[in-house]
Amino acid sequence: MSSSPQPTAIQDLYPEHLAHCYGCGRLNEQGHHIRTFEEDGQTVSEFTPDASHVAVPGFVYGGVIASLIDCHSTATAAAAMAAASGQPLARDTGRPPPRFVTGSLHVDYLRPTPLGETLVVRGKAREIKGRKVVVESTVYAGGVATARGEVVAVLMPDNFGQT
Repeated sequence: MSSSPQPTAIQDLYPEHLAHCYGCGRLNEQGHHIRTFEEDGQTVSEFTPDASHVAVPGFVYGGVIASLIDCHSTATAAAAMAAASGQPLARDTGRPPPRFVTGSLHVDYLRPTPLGETLVVRGKAREIKGRKVVVESTVYAGGVATARGEVVAVLMPDNFGQT
């Protein structure tokens, strides 16, 4: 029985020296490993919190929700900037997607987010202005919006994080 290959997430395309983020870094063994995909004109990530992500019994800690919005939104910014510049998001281009850091993060907690459910984060770039991309992302649990965030993502310099 063969398994089908996993689709490539935006974060899978980040170069190794920029793949250590606690939220989305594929090289961070203890991290969340958030993976973001393009889907129908928006981006989508899924994350299933475990018992260690608790705020009060039965509910997810707000910092985890903020980190989901943060990393999902910076990946959304990368996809939006790549699309705006005509750069395809694919491994075989030889050029990684533009990489962003968070300049601003605002989260509105709409209702408690339950533990034990897979959370879905959906995002869309609202504005591209120079080196900044404004992204809106919403976290859903069981199809119900539990948090909404806005991130101002700022394009990293090419040599960011290199010594």
